[in-house]
Amino acid sequence: MSETQELTFSDVKSHNSKKDLYVVIHDTVYDATKFIDEHPGGEEVLLDVGGQDATEAFEDVGHSDEARSILDGLKTATLKRVPGDPEPQSADPKGVAAGPKTHSTDGGAGMGVMFYALVLVGGGLAFAAYKYLQAKSEAEGK
Repeated sequence: MSETQELTFSDVKSHNSKKDLYVVIHDTVYDATKFIDEHPGGEEVLLDVGGQDATEAFEDVGHSDEARSILDGLKTATLKRVPGDPEPQSADPKGVAAGPKTHSTDGGAGMGVMFYALVLVGGGLAFAAYKYLQAKSEAEGK
């Protein structure tokens, strides 16, 4: 990447497909095309913000230092803001969003699995107690 290359939102917004994907994070343009299949959150996450300012989405997730170093390797240009462009998204670059989170990044799957495991363990304990009491009752009845 040329250190002085600048792109406008007009330039960036046309790069919004799986085969040509740019995202803007903190006024830096990243070419995510080669990374789209490797993204742990799935390609849909990147496609949803393709050609747009993805600062808030990136920071809301709270990406790791490793993710940020991967991002450094995807730098393409800096964003040149012109009149009529969307306002910059205000998210703290240290991984804490400027506002409260509005959704869970895992879709609540962790709680669903935990609930399922709790139901299974509870059912197993209830069955074991039933069998124990049944055996005790038969032993006393003889």
